[in-house]
Amino acid sequence: MTDDTATQAQLDALAKLDTPTVCNAIELVEEGRRAFGFTTKMLQPIRPELGVMVGVARTVMVRASRPSTMDADTIRTTRFGYLDYVESAVLPAICVAQDLDDGDAGFGCFFGEVNSAIHMALGCPGLVTNGSIRDLDDLAPGFQALAGSITPSHGFIHVVGFGDTVAISGMTVNSGDLVHADKHGATVLPRGKAAEVLKAADLMARREAVVLKAAQVPGAGAEAIKQAWFKMAKVN
Repeated sequence: MTDDTATQAQLDALAKLDTPTVCNAIELVEEGRRAFGFTTKMLQPIRPELGVMVGVARTVMVRASRPSTMDADTIRTTRFGYLDYVESAVLPAICVAQDLDDGDAGFGCFFGEVNSAIHMALGCPGLVTNGSIRDLDDLAPGFQALAGSITPSHGFIHVVGFGDTVAISGMTVNSGDLVHADKHGATVLPRGKAAEVLKAADLMARREAVVLKAAQVPGAGAEAIKQAWFKMAKVN
């Protein structure tokens, strides 16, 4: 599938929102999105101080618990094809890597010092994976990641395939999807609806401000909160 049609300006605006806010906004844009499209199991934020990462998904499937059955030429061709695929993103990308080692995901790392530097060079400053990561002190400057675990070895890590649909911690991601992630987890925006999500986030912030203001008044009680709740519903 082609990349999401979002603009860089929209990505910049989305980067000012945390992922829970984006999830809430998506619920306003698409009512049916309350039950899917986001991570449902905790991933470790490797550099939470870097905040939000937003980008188009570059999907890849890897395995590390046993050697590849492909010959050396095919392994190289697959790996190089993946690099071209990552670089083809017009907007900043996020690598969404599914570790296929069922029951042993994270046995070996696909990402560490070298691969983070490679991805930064290709315009991909972020990672979301159910697998593992290493070289925490030597990751490329500015590289953000959510990972299932932290382990020291790469094992028999190899690329099995790329550009296909992957599943990470309960979240299904297609190549080219717009992904938003921070220390809370990650979510996929409805394709082509970045502008609607931003508008919904603004509406929600204005509505929530009514209740927050009431709740923060010294001595505020249930009745004041109830009245604020009715006022909130009228904000549009």
